[in-house]
Amino acid sequence: MDRAIEKTKTQRLMKYWPYMAGGCFIVIILGWLIFGNHASTLRVNHDELTISEVKEAEFKDYVRTNGQVMPIQVVQISPEEGGIVMEKVVEEGTMVRKGEVIVRLSNSNLDLQILNAEAELAEKQNLLRNTQVAMQQDKLNNQTEQAQLDMDTQRKLRTFEQNKRLYQEKLISREDFMQSQEDYQLSARKHSLVSQRLKQDSIYRTVQMDQMEDNLQNMRRNVVLVRQRKDKLEVRAAIDGELGLLDVELGQSISPGQKIGQLNDLSNYKVQAQIDEHYIDRVRQGLMAAFTRGDKKYLLQVRKVYPEVREGKFRCDFIFRGERPENIRTGQTYYIDLELGQPEQAVIIPRGTFFQTTGGQWIFVLDKSGNNAYRRNIRIGRQNPQFYEVLEGLEPGERVITNGYEAFKDNEVLVIN
Repeated sequence: MDRAIEKTKTQRLMKYWPYMAGGCFIVIILGWLIFGNHASTLRVNHDELTISEVKEAEFKDYVRTNGQVMPIQVVQISPEEGGIVMEKVVEEGTMVRKGEVIVRLSNSNLDLQILNAEAELAEKQNLLRNTQVAMQQDKLNNQTEQAQLDMDTQRKLRTFEQNKRLYQEKLISREDFMQSQEDYQLSARKHSLVSQRLKQDSIYRTVQMDQMEDNLQNMRRNVVLVRQRKDKLEVRAAIDGELGLLDVELGQSISPGQKIGQLNDLSNYKVQAQIDEHYIDRVRQGLMAAFTRGDKKYLLQVRKVYPEVREGKFRCDFIFRGERPENIRTGQTYYIDLELGQPEQAVIIPRGTFFQTTGGQWIFVLDKSGNNAYRRNIRIGRQNPQFYEVLEGLEPGERVITNGYEAFKDNEVLVIN
């Protein structure tokens, strides 16, 4: 007869071992997730890094740019009258005086306009003379008519007065007396009307003569202006300076106002620079700048800021303040330090390629041992060609990695060998 075999305590526990082992594994994983260091780590070579120290020092707020020497003033050469180039009097690079002829042009149409204007003036002058003669003749006729009316009125007045006395003495009839009176009154009235007409004619003649004389004066001025246009076929220098450009050839047709060259005013110079658009709100007229040539420092001042931005840069003109370099030449390039503000104490770090990778938002900071570097968020303020101003995230005395970030990728810890 079979009997039941009782399981030992150990055998009963072995049935639960898989569950116990699974529970321990879960506890270990949870502990690693909670208390472990999960930062991604990268080993780097110390010799491939640029390590800089964070300092508190004077931060000079300036920007460095290169500027090109240019004449203080450039005057465009454009003829007022068009024509065909007949002669180039001077060549490029020649120093010219104000009023000196540079190019001579020819314009046959302008010559024809001058002849037409002169012919029209002569015609108007003849018309004015004929009108003056006619008006003078008319004036004489009117004066003759008035003299005859004066005489006729005087005679009829005398007849009327004689008949009046005869009529009072009963020597003539009433009809003869009344007829002489009426003749005198009619003559007097005609005399008054003719006098008014002659007065109006005189006023009209005076006004007409003045108008014709004004028209004649205008035509004379027009002829003078047309002749002056011929003088403008000689293109002259507007200032003393250097003929920097002359883009014409013999026989070339030039239009009025067309740019054919330029004059450079070499009495002074300016320096024109292209500055990054990042600084456009901070650069203004009157800011000081400087550059060094040899062992000497020269001062500049912002003269004009151009508001237009092209290809991420804007133009700025500087003028010299004080002495300028000897043998200065148009086209020379100087490296200019433009002051944007007064020097101030600040936490600074040297410039490096980390800024291009991180945008200045974070940086790797070394621990005290120098064997490890940890990623830390920072905030960058102003910058100059040598340093960045650190507003938050770093303390003086700490060491940071400023170059080599291209190989770090997204790692948060660097182990330095």
